Parts: sequence; structure tokens; C-alpha cells
Amino acid sequence: MAGRGGADETEKTVKPLDEIERDIAANTRAYVVGPYSQRRGGAGSADTNQRSFAARLDEAVGLAAAIDLTVIEPIQVMLTAFRPATYLGKGKVEELTERIKIEEIGLVVMDCALSPVQQRNLEKAFGCKVIDRTGLILEIFGRRARTREGALQVELAHLNYQKSRLVRSWTHLERQRGGFGFLGGPGETQIEADRRIIQERMTKIERDLESVKRTRSLHRASRKRVPYPVVALVGYTNAGKSTLFNRLTSAEVLAQDMLFATLDPTARAIKLPHGARIMLSDTVGFISDLPTQLVAAFRATLEDAIEADVLLHVRDVAHEDTQAQAADVQGILRDLGIDPDDGQRVIEVWNKSDLLDGSERERQLSLVALKSEASRPVLVSALTGDGIARLTDAIEARIARSRPVYRLVLAPGDGKSLAWLHANGEILERADAEDGALSLVVRLPPEREGAFGVRFPEAERQS
Repeated sequence: MAGRGGADETEKTVKPLDEIERDIAANTRAYVVGPYSQRRGGAGSADTNQRSFAARLDEAVGLAAAIDLTVIEPIQVMLTAFRPATYLGKGKVEELTERIKIEEIGLVVMDCALSPVQQRNLEKAFGCKVIDRTGLILEIFGRRARTREGALQVELAHLNYQKSRLVRSWTHLERQRGGFGFLGGPGETQIEADRRIIQERMTKIERDLESVKRTRSLHRASRKRVPYPVVALVGYTNAGKSTLFNRLTSAEVLAQDMLFATLDPTARAIKLPHGARIMLSDTVGFISDLPTQLVAAFRATLEDAIEADVLLHVRDVAHEDTQAQAADVQGILRDLGIDPDDGQRVIEVWNKSDLLDGSERERQLSLVALKSEASRPVLVSALTGDGIARLTDAIEARIARSRPVYRLVLAPGDGKSLAWLHANGEILERADAEDGALSLVVRLPPEREGAFGVRFPEAERQS
């Protein structure tokens, strides 16, 4: 009995793997190093990011915090040139090496894109693990993915990234020979074997993703048979998309003040105040210098946004870099084939107005008023609900522009048909004739057009 009791107690103390990983991350002392070029944006400079260095470093710290790293200190390093071997200058590498030893740092996060050689050389110099911005974002995505599709996409991007970073950990297979005796050539090295294994796994994941993509296409096709307009939320990470999604749908999607708090797409059918039904879709947040392999991997997830009738570009107007964040999102939308300046399709949602003081809020409202009505942003607070009515009106107005409009005449006393039109459409014009007949112009949701055609075959569609 005692033996069994001891075994039971041992089992109770065993933690799930994800909890163990979080504990390891929380106990990992980390430096976040921001190596930024003093010549950014100039001729020959690869650094085109126009944000302030402090804001970029703060974002990198936020990314590290998203996987529970214990950031001991963020370190900004100004560079006049990039060294091919270590990215940083020799003196700075030596200085950091000393500090890493003193502080017992276990991980260094470099807020830049490192080549495999640079990453390897820095790890040798520092004597600890080094990851770059791409590796950090991949790690976050790996932890946030909850659906099978999300997990597959993250793994595919991670394997693609890792394939070029294989190091020769095993040398005992280097001298293998194929064939018999000394006649054969050199056998497969460990690196080649690892690359082959990774490539085989990537091929399998790509096949699985094709299957998932076909399933999503079927779901999308089934939604089109009940053709609710699709409204998709896009925006910079932590702009408040999930909070806005929850506000509009009364759902309980995870919404935290954290970069990439949600990763997997979520869709809900909702009814707008004036009766229009829409499918609202939340998508993964964007970020500056988003790794290209992630854009490619998550293209399937973003298909809801690509095919959406209306896009809500959610911006955090209380953030100091809101303009730069908006530019990043617009750049990614263009990469996806979406025109961010299309006022008919894209609505800018200026979120987090609750964080603005009175004078700044008035200034933002003045800026909104200066915009043309066709592309006017909407100032809201997803947290408090302020401005949500204006937003739903803007959504309904965009959807209405693409809905069919018909002109028809109702016979005198046909109250039943008039009631049907009020319940299923929107009456834009009404003229009462002397004999009691009604001349109407009505706008219909696409899903009611078939029933309308059967009921009112004499109606004329307006161009």
C-alpha cells in the first residue's frame, strides 16, 4: 500500500510538458539586444524600419515576455557597420561576453535577422543560446497555436528556418563509406541525414496542410451557399482585435495585453443592429519585419481576410508608433493582394480611445472628420464600447453598397408583401400613388434575393 501511495504521490507531482517548458522559460535569464544601424534608411542601408530605437527595443522585450523569459536587461547597440561573422563589432561581443558570464545569462535574444554563421559564432563567443527575431517569433507562434492547422503551419515555418541552421553535432558518421571495403564513396553525413529527415517531414506537413486547406475551402464554400458577407479583422499585434471581436460577438476569445495573445483564426456569425447578418473573422496579428516564411506559411489562415467583403484594419491610436504600425500592416496587405486604400472595402478602426486624454481624443476626432466620408476612420474603444455603434453603421454602409437594389410596385392594400420587404430588406424610396399603389426601391441582402425573385418576379433590378 505504501508503495502504491508513494507512486500516486509521485504521479501527482509530474507536470504537463507545456508547464515544464514555461517553467524553464521563466527561469531562463535573458538579455534582449537591439543592434540598430546609425545609417538606417540611407543609401546602401538594409535597415528601413523608421521606428524609434527605444520603441523597437521595447517591442523586442514584449516579444520575449510573451514566452515568459526573464529579461534581465534590454541592451541597445548602435552600429556603424555590420560584421559578416558576428553582426556585432568585436569589442561589443567581448563586452557582452563578460556581462553574460557575470549575470549568468542563459539566452540572448538579438532583435535582428542573423545568418546561421552569425548565430553560431555568437553562441560560441557568449557561451549560451542565441536566437534572432525570427526564431523568437517562431517560438511564440509555436506556443500559441491551438488548432491542428496552426500547429502544422508553425512547424513548417520552423523546419524551413531550422534547415539552414543545422550544425555538425555528430562527427562519428563523417567517415562512413558506402559499398564494400574501400570501393564506395563517402556515406551520408549526419547533417545530410538531418536535412533529409527535415525535408521529408516538411513534405508530409505540406501534404497535410493541403488537406486542411481543402477542408477550409469546403467550409468557405458552404458559408457562401448561405452568403453572409465576411468581415475580417486585421491589424498589428496587440492592437485590440480580439477585444473588438469579443465586443461585437459576445464571444470569449483570449484577449490579453500581450503580443500574439491569439494566433488561430476564429469566425462567428452575428446580426448587426439594422438586421444585416455577417460572418466576423479574427486573424493573426501582424508585426514589423515579419519573417517571410511565416507570411507564406500563414497564407492559408489569412484566406478569410483575402476573400473578405469588408476588412477592419484595427489600429492602436494610443501607441506612439501607430503610423509605423499601420504602414507595416498596409505593406503585408499589399503582399496579400489587398489594396489598403480601398475605402469601399477597408475600414480603419482607431482603437483604444479610452487610453487617450481629453485633448488628444478631440484631436483624433478632428482628424477623423477631415477624412472623406467614403474612407473615414472610426474612433472606438473595444474595451468600453465607445464608438461601436458608429462602427457597425460603417460596416452596414459598406455592405449595403454591394447589395442588389430593385424597383417594384405593390398593389393597393398588399400589406403582407410590404411587411415581408420590411422584414427581409431595406426600403430606400417609397412613393404613394393616388389609387393606393406603392412604388418602392428596396435593397436586399444576397441571401434573400432568391426568395424575393420568386415573390416579386416583376421587380426590376437597378444598375
